[in-house]
Amino acid sequence: MLSFETIAEAHDRIRPYIHRTPVLTNRTINERAGADLYFKCENFQKIGAFKARGGTNAVLQVAQNREGTAITTHSSGNHAQAVAYAARQVGLPAYIVMPRSAPQVKKDAVRGYGAEVIECEPTLDAREQGVRDIIARTGAVLVHPFDDDRVIAGQATAAKELIEDAGQITPFQVIMAPVGGGGLLSGTALTTHYLSPGSRVVAGEPAGAADAVLSFQSGKVEKAPFIDTIADGLLTSLSEQTLSIIRAHVSEILTVSDAEIVAAMRLVWERMKIIIEPSCAVPLAVVLKHPDRFAGQKIGIILTGGNVDLGKLPF
Repeated sequence: MLSFETIAEAHDRIRPYIHRTPVLTNRTINERAGADLYFKCENFQKIGAFKARGGTNAVLQVAQNREGTAITTHSSGNHAQAVAYAARQVGLPAYIVMPRSAPQVKKDAVRGYGAEVIECEPTLDAREQGVRDIIARTGAVLVHPFDDDRVIAGQATAAKELIEDAGQITPFQVIMAPVGGGGLLSGTALTTHYLSPGSRVVAGEPAGAADAVLSFQSGKVEKAPFIDTIADGLLTSLSEQTLSIIRAHVSEILTVSDAEIVAAMRLVWERMKIIIEPSCAVPLAVVLKHPDRFAGQKIGIILTGGNVDLGKLPF
């Protein structure tokens, strides 16, 4: 399990390449939720998402350790942009496997960072086979979207900043993040364990991709019974590594419907005047769905990203 020293070293390593994003509050949303909410705005991060943290930490280490002469990964969007951005910083070519169904805005952004996009069918098997083909052809080094200590350590720095900036004088009672593959949630849980051990970590997951909640209950990596959600960034299943960290340090995982996700997303757009993507709205949707569970508590929420296809808004 990653030590706090590893997380702190990751933070020092990536600091020149990322933003220290703001923590915002909103009175109207607090009144609606009946709680005191603090939003860590990773939608203002480089590449528009928290993924810049983990991708940059991993790619910097690949370059520093001279592990290879190119980078590859598979991603539906934000991790793809993160790796493309980081590879450009160190002057390495990047080959990114993306499902054809990924939002066009995200594919365009990856190409904008200078990476080559290889499109595939929207299945995990197709994505992983695409990466294997690239490695065989180019010798590129894989930076996995979440099943990588370097990526998890980088993602953990978002919660580190949240706690340092808004949770020291009066600690958070709850810290929340959405869960897909579990890299952010694992990092958030570890940082909270080290810096704010009295805080509970609660995850939100779309009901249309509900594998993590099943894995959390059973203790083994499960597949979602069906995939049908607007939250395109949360479609991936957990790994053994992320599941072990989550089961050790996360209190619960709660699911929400797409209608609840869209309502929370719209609330943030309208009241906070900031752009967030559907996956980002999942934790707030959880709070709004369970007012009695969170009433009167101080809650930190990581707003994970703001990469939205403006031609396909759900409202």
